[in-house]
Amino acid sequence: MRVVVTAGGSGGHITPILAVAHELKKQFPDTEIVYIGQRGDRLSDIPAGDPNIDAVYTVWAGKFRRYADEDWHQWLNVRTQALNIRDVFRVVVGLWQSFLLLRKLRPDIIFTRGGFVSVPVALGGYLNGIPYITHDSDSVPSLANRLIARWAHTHAVALPPEVYPYALDKTVFVGVPVSRHYQPVTATLRRRYREVLGIRAGRMVFVTGGGNGARQLNIALVQNARYLLGTYPDLEIVHVAGRALEDETNAAYDALRLGKARSRVTVYGFLENMYQYSGAADVVVARGGANTLAEFALQQTACIIIPASQLVGGHQVKNTQFLAKKGAVIQLSEDQTEQPERLGRTIGELLNNDRKRDKLAQTLAMYAHPHAAAELASLLVDIVNRRGHVRTEK
Repeated sequence: MRVVVTAGGSGGHITPILAVAHELKKQFPDTEIVYIGQRGDRLSDIPAGDPNIDAVYTVWAGKFRRYADEDWHQWLNVRTQALNIRDVFRVVVGLWQSFLLLRKLRPDIIFTRGGFVSVPVALGGYLNGIPYITHDSDSVPSLANRLIARWAHTHAVALPPEVYPYALDKTVFVGVPVSRHYQPVTATLRRRYREVLGIRAGRMVFVTGGGNGARQLNIALVQNARYLLGTYPDLEIVHVAGRALEDETNAAYDALRLGKARSRVTVYGFLENMYQYSGAADVVVARGGANTLAEFALQQTACIIIPASQLVGGHQVKNTQFLAKKGAVIQLSEDQTEQPERLGRTIGELLNNDRKRDKLAQTLAMYAHPHAAAELASLLVDIVNRRGHVRTEK
């Protein structure tokens, strides 16, 4: 059996794809898995280096730029609209590339997590008569998935099917697939992670804005670093800033002139073993993407979530609000993090309160779905078997 998987643009799109690829290889070792990504994707080395991916190809794709916090003014931005027009042509080129590539590969099925590249790949598959499955992690489907929804064989979703604008008879609840490395973190496992990572501090805060980082989140942490490091001399901060923002964030910490305390802050652009760092942490500060929340739910982690408000559809805000109302996370808005020491004091309250951290962690764990990747892998194979299109050769 040959399966094409496609995603790109962010770690939140790529990591679920790789989780499903692992399960496919685990359940059906003879499966050949081909990844099709977006040309120029800064995270393309991640699927290329995954042992479960047998081949990698790229095609052109385009992004439709729209921002919730700019309202109608964005339509008057000449640069934004010029880029949108350019990317229309990239989509057309990508569709032709995908059509030809998929005609050559002849996969049995395509699985897409979304992202800009899924549009030309899925439509190229449809034109070749190849079925494809979409997956939505958030309560609000991505624009890419909405564009290709009409011709999808099945919609796999993270929440009950009635939440989504898809036909119920084509929609299947599976949860959010995450890497097999994410598991419940006990006190013993946390100590083991810290030993492996060489973390000797008594307390640790882990910060991540996702694979591409988040400038606003980075700035908020830097602005609160002096307070945190001064108040908690046994605290270490590990900060994943995003590859494009790593140097900028390091420079911002250096500008604080923290002296010896600067050695207790480590900045990374990206981490492939993020699960060890988040598992080693007492408190995690992150964005509100569904994949991120699913990973930390499996680990049973105490989280402070700062959702990105500028994303169209507000899915991060909705994700976070739902969990915050259930007492599963602490939510801060971007505006609140701009208040002097507000974020630092919120982190400090959790560091000082073991019971509150445990309660948050246990409540968040109630929303974990540990078998999502396995269920998606089984779903893909079941569809292929029912269509009678299983390949026996590579």
